[in-house]
Amino acid sequence: MAGSGIFGQTRDMSHAISPGPLQSVEQWDDFVKSRYRPDRKKEEFRVFDASSPQVVKDFYRENHAKQTLDFVLAKEAGYQSLKKGRMGIWEALEKLEALVDDSDPDTDLTQMEHNYQTAEAIRKAGHPRWMILTGFIHDMGKVLCLYGEPQWAVVGDTFPVGCAWSDSIVFHNYFEANPDRARPELQTPLGIYQQNGGLNQVHLSFGHDEYLYYVTRPYLPEPAQYIIRYHSFYPAHREGAYDYLMNCHDREMFEWVRKFNPFDLYSKSDTKPDVNAIRPFYEELVSEFFPKQIDW
Repeated sequence: MAGSGIFGQTRDMSHAISPGPLQSVEQWDDFVKSRYRPDRKKEEFRVFDASSPQVVKDFYRENHAKQTLDFVLAKEAGYQSLKKGRMGIWEALEKLEALVDDSDPDTDLTQMEHNYQTAEAIRKAGHPRWMILTGFIHDMGKVLCLYGEPQWAVVGDTFPVGCAWSDSIVFHNYFEANPDRARPELQTPLGIYQQNGGLNQVHLSFGHDEYLYYVTRPYLPEPAQYIIRYHSFYPAHREGAYDYLMNCHDREMFEWVRKFNPFDLYSKSDTKPDVNAIRPFYEELVSEFFPKQIDW
């Protein structure tokens, strides 16, 4: 079975990721799921090496070469003002659904169904309503694709810019092509930052996490803001890197990021959620936290 999406790409569902340039967020989601399925042995996790699909290596080669401090600062300045217009949460989710190919090589689930699965897993585990909502919306920042942003500025693991790159960042050697390597002031562990000054001082590589944080932070409690902003910051929440940039409050909040991570990675299954049965719960949940329209 193959599927065609808005990106004009057809994929053979017998493969996790098709060859060629990374064209859709679905390709990234497929790769993540193949790397983090729950039946994998511990030593199989976070394996990014020569055995990785070529499309993933090409993605990180471009991502690591182009996510410079200047690039990130420009994107932050451009998106923090939220001048893209106004729309509601459901409208944004529907736009994202239209954006990506709705085929999935393992489960044939749509992006919306994955949102429901993540949120339902959190709900069944008995976590607070704000965390259920966070699971439901955490990938909405991928609407960046609608604005013409390239995939390397939307998805993938995030990492600090403006200081030395940790060896724990996947495909670390690809940073050799990054222009910031020629700026000595950015190649020390602290770079432009202060030790234990807190993550609010730190500029991460730009992507859907940071953008959705801008959009939703007026409406969500702080733990939810941390989950949305840092759920792709694997060098920190999985590998323990960059602790010297964090303060005590960051470390406390990162416990929520770590609690959230398994629900995001492991919730996909072959059983589709009964959307008609559970949508009323999520309509009520969304309306509890968000007005009908918000700035984007």
